[in-house]
Amino acid sequence: MLYRILSIIILSLLMLNCKKKEKEVKEFYDWKTIQVTATAYNSLAYQTNSNPDITAFGDSLKPGLKYIAVSRDLLKMGLKHNTPVKIEGFEGLYLIKDKMNRRWKNRIDIYMGVDVKAAKKWGKKKISIAYGIPKEQD
Repeated sequence: MLYRILSIIILSLLMLNCKKKEKEVKEFYDWKTIQVTATAYNSLAYQTNSNPDITAFGDSLKPGLKYIAVSRDLLKMGLKHNTPVKIEGFEGLYLIKDKMNRRWKNRIDIYMGVDVKAAKKWGKKKISIAYGIPKEQD
């Protein structure tokens, strides 16, 4: 019984904290929406390089993290390192933690840990994303 009560309290606190963070994100950013081509990638040497757990920005990848890579032309549009991104068809916010090879344009790559099947199942799609631009502070 005590375990059940503690579980309910912990879940309630987590839900309140998530709603608070979501409100903060909406409060501090202006959101822009664009259409991109979305693919998926994994942190495996044959898909990236000999050190697949380190991004082009120097961040560490771990399965389960909500990260994306962006094509370099999108960096110039304001989709910079650590920019929050909402992806059509996915829950929650993703952070830009990696950049793609220069040959790609108008493209994002969604990080899917080491789950190659999930990445292949996703394939390649045209989708909408919304990205946060920090509001000017007074």
